[in-house]
Amino acid sequence: MNSECPPAPSGEQIAFSFRLSRDRLLLNGVLNRPAVETLGPRLERLIEKSGLRRIELDLSDIEGLDTAGMAFLAYLKQGMARRGVQVELFNLPAPAQAALSWMTRPAEQPLSLRRRDSFLERLGEEIYTFLMEDAGRFFLLLANMSIWGITDVFTRRWRRKGEVVRQVVLIGVNALPVVVTIAFLIGAVLAIQAAEQLRQFGANLFITDLVVISMTREMGPLITAILVAGRSGSAIASEIATMVVSEEMDALRTMGINPVRYVAIPKLYAGLTTMPALTILANILGITGGMVIAYLSLDLSVNVFLERIQQVLYFRDLATGFIKSLVFAGLIVTTSSYYGLRVTGGAVGVGRATTAAVVASIFLVIFADSILGLIFY
Repeated sequence: MNSECPPAPSGEQIAFSFRLSRDRLLLNGVLNRPAVETLGPRLERLIEKSGLRRIELDLSDIEGLDTAGMAFLAYLKQGMARRGVQVELFNLPAPAQAALSWMTRPAEQPLSLRRRDSFLERLGEEIYTFLMEDAGRFFLLLANMSIWGITDVFTRRWRRKGEVVRQVVLIGVNALPVVVTIAFLIGAVLAIQAAEQLRQFGANLFITDLVVISMTREMGPLITAILVAGRSGSAIASEIATMVVSEEMDALRTMGINPVRYVAIPKLYAGLTTMPALTILANILGITGGMVIAYLSLDLSVNVFLERIQQVLYFRDLATGFIKSLVFAGLIVTTSSYYGLRVTGGAVGVGRATTAAVVASIFLVIFADSILGLIFY
């Protein structure tokens, strides 16, 4: 079967023609928008009237092809396929072939028809992402801050004057009221819970051992770290995240300043300075709370309580709490800085980063506390 393109209507400048020879359709000229609008329907009717089930579309003589021409070829191939006619394209340039494959790709399935990943697949993906991306970036930041924390002690190039003192006030001094109040209540609660049991066995004096050892070894550093993580850690994360969103970090890089050393290291110094002091005060107030309950509930005098403290309190207990407070301070500042630096999504992202920083800081503090407990005891 041989058929040629009928002439275009008078007045139209169409540099495109086609010819059907058996099962091969030869296209010639420029396949652009005017050609598609004028001769496209005729070409489609020619394929339908041919009665063929397979047609080879030869584009070797095509001199030009615009977006409308590409769209027409995609429409022709898909439309004829729905009518039972297979259209094969030959001699199509590589760039045009890539664009045509994108235009003719199958539509995505509706959400209701897509295969849903199982719980184990989602869990595995989350674990893989955490181990390969999040954990690696966190430990890289932890290593950098550890190195910079040591080297920047001997230089003030990366710090503003008075910045460490300001951070000490924000992180430590302002957190003092809530820390000592909670520590006093924790010590009192420990004594209240133990008083009744000790009274039954006539072991009133051993309430001192319980309160002193538990506060200095465990409760004092842990409660202080959790409170600082919730109060000061969230402030650190939100401050750094806001600086990232407002492009202040990019401005520091433009000026040749390392933003992590400039912003995070003073906070690290402040945390390492204030956490041991807060822990000591928490221990004192917690023991005081236990002493008050021992005096009121067990008729244990203050002098006896203080003398018992001298017998049961060892330097190892104080050193353990001191080391824990330093480790906790480093984890809180590093974790808060990490989540602040990786914020995305504007103001909403700042809130998410702050929440994630607090949760991760508390988790790491408890995890580190369990590891240190196994090491020391």
